[in-house]
Amino acid sequence: MSIVRSILRSPLAAALTAPHGVDRYVELVHPAWSVRDVRGTVTKLIRETPTTTTLVIKPNGNWTGHDAGQFVRVGVELSGVRHTRCYSVSSSAHRRDRITLTVRAKEGGFVSQHLAHHAKEGDVLALSPAQGEFVLPALRPRRLVMISGGSGITPVMSMLRTLEDEGHDGDVTFLHYARSRDELIYADELANVNARVLVAFGTVFHPSHLSSINLERAEIFLCGPEPMMAAVRACGLPLHEERFTSEPLRPATDGGTIHFRRSRVRTGCDGKTMLEIAEASGLNPESGCRRGICHGCTQRKVSGVVRDLRTGAVSDAADEDIQLCVSAPVGDVTLDL
Repeated sequence: MSIVRSILRSPLAAALTAPHGVDRYVELVHPAWSVRDVRGTVTKLIRETPTTTTLVIKPNGNWTGHDAGQFVRVGVELSGVRHTRCYSVSSSAHRRDRITLTVRAKEGGFVSQHLAHHAKEGDVLALSPAQGEFVLPALRPRRLVMISGGSGITPVMSMLRTLEDEGHDGDVTFLHYARSRDELIYADELANVNARVLVAFGTVFHPSHLSSINLERAEIFLCGPEPMMAAVRACGLPLHEERFTSEPLRPATDGGTIHFRRSRVRTGCDGKTMLEIAEASGLNPESGCRRGICHGCTQRKVSGVVRDLRTGAVSDAADEDIQLCVSAPVGDVTLDL
């Protein structure tokens, strides 16, 4: 198999299959096969709650594993268009032959609604290599405190499952916030993990909730809705954080002419982000979170000035990488797209 893979990755194979590439022909044999790309086949669906589903996925041989807490970009074909979103891997880092992604259907969420309610066994998803720095230290701390809310439980669950597989005997406390008992995912499993589990229903974080937790020399991991994270942050504790949301974007008011150089497209700007302008021009650049978190939409700006809609900062550097979903043009801009 390794010999076949080497042949398929050779310059000769690339030349013989130009302009489409080897993968275009390999996937005709099986949609999960690829020479270089990571793809995964859905093998099981677990309905966690009425709005949340765990997808058990078997990745192909290009998957190199993940560290507990990391995320992947997931690509799904809907009506002939690939849509990409970011999801944390919720399975243990030691279960490399199967991974799990737990998806909550968001109101108006095109991709999340599909994955949570309409995905089926046998579906093939595009996967990126695992990414992110919200991970357990290689040397496991003797005292861990994990705080999460809502869907923020998914990377933390990967950490808990990884520690369970390792037989970790340190002091682990897990504090989670859920709207109701019906919306608590992994409920049965949490009742049997080797950790102190505290679940708060229908309430918001308050500093007093930490009074019964030993924080001395603890490594604290935090993931959840931004208001909850801000409240924890205000306690002044050293934190490891993972954000599922970004700062609100400022209005894009600067206009200009946008030149997508490789696509030979020129268009004007009417206050939208570079990603929205590209899509309105008939282009389909890769994107993920659309909020400046995953960097999936990063492209090279050849020239011009752009404004970061999160901070208002302006950059006029040539040949720099920018995130299309949070950048707006200030005058004329040329992209290598």
